[in-house]
Amino acid sequence: MSFSAKSGALLSSRAVRWWWRQQPSCGAAAHAWSCFGGGWSRPILDMSYSRHFLDFQGSSIPSSMKKLVVTKLSQNFREAVTLQQDSPVPLPGDGDLLVRNRFVGINASDINYSAGRYDASVKPPFDIGFEGVGEVVALGLSASADFTVGQAVAYVKAGSFAEYTVVSARQAVPLPSVKPEFLTLMVSGATAYLSLKELGDLSEGKKVLVTAAAGGTGQFAVQLAKKAKCHVIGTCSSDEKGGFLKSIGCDRTINYKTENVESVLRKDYPEGVDVVYESVGGKMFDLALNALAIKGCLIVIGFIAGYQNPTGFQPVKAELLPAKLLKKSASVRGFFLNHYLSDYKMALQHLLKMYERGDLVCEVDFGDMSPEGKFTGLESVFRAVDYMYMGKNIGKIVVELPHSVNSKL
Repeated sequence: MSFSAKSGALLSSRAVRWWWRQQPSCGAAAHAWSCFGGGWSRPILDMSYSRHFLDFQGSSIPSSMKKLVVTKLSQNFREAVTLQQDSPVPLPGDGDLLVRNRFVGINASDINYSAGRYDASVKPPFDIGFEGVGEVVALGLSASADFTVGQAVAYVKAGSFAEYTVVSARQAVPLPSVKPEFLTLMVSGATAYLSLKELGDLSEGKKVLVTAAAGGTGQFAVQLAKKAKCHVIGTCSSDEKGGFLKSIGCDRTINYKTENVESVLRKDYPEGVDVVYESVGGKMFDLALNALAIKGCLIVIGFIAGYQNPTGFQPVKAELLPAKLLKKSASVRGFFLNHYLSDYKMALQHLLKMYERGDLVCEVDFGDMSPEGKFTGLESVFRAVDYMYMGKNIGKIVVELPHSVNSKL
């Protein structure tokens, strides 16, 4: 069956919010009603007729889409993940949004997820990608109480490496516009904010060491520590990254390709550093631990140096850890964002306000300087992951998913 052009235009109107307000007794709507068991609890958008529906920009929502799927457990992203060309566009439930993704974020832990390290019970195939920003193109009746078609939203949910993602309205964050800068705050910014707030005990004059400081989350740790009037030291791998770090307030940059980090810390900070924001692991963890001051705290938010190994780890000198901590009354604390979800919305609102006031730089790296150019389309997610593990990025790596207007009714 099909709808007329007039019906299609009517159904695409924002005013109807993609759902029929009245129960029709005949015609196409009645047929759709009867097909779904004769009840009206069906979600508001019947995707079986999706080729007849228009999104708010006037192009049709297709019946199929591209998405990335983990088909084999491996820390090698290219081996683990497959680009599927014709996956069905998912159907939003009563409390859900259908989001057309415009920007998706790359995280170091993407390869932990593809390796099955977070939940051993999950077996392939499964969706991948943690965060996205886009527009609502369809929504359920209950979800329409708080959202509208065309609204910009961000979210954190597995399955963002897709052209369309169904997101619970409870998980969606309304945004003033679709901008990649907002994406930097969802995981990377929130991790820095909550870990430093809950574990860092920052105060004026404290010395804070941030490893991988020019990366997606490091950039926020630097800025937030400076907002707390701390003295900030940041490690990085190039002079270009060092220049970026200075531009956001870093007091001392250490290019570990040209300087010996351990020697610099021992010489310039003989009494040690009070807080370490550590995401590298391996040898960097060992030297950061040795650099702790009396009552210092090392916060582990990751260990990217080991993620590509089959075990997921780089060896550290753990046998000496108890003695080193005891000697300095120091501590090592782990931070995993999922354990702080009760404070997540508060953190995100705070960060969004900081950005909107111009108090926070949200650096985005689209890979423009990569050999094959800007990261555009789901096909480029593979390159973007490689780019991260080559240590080339400055700020948060983001992939753009362009949308071409087509199939006008």
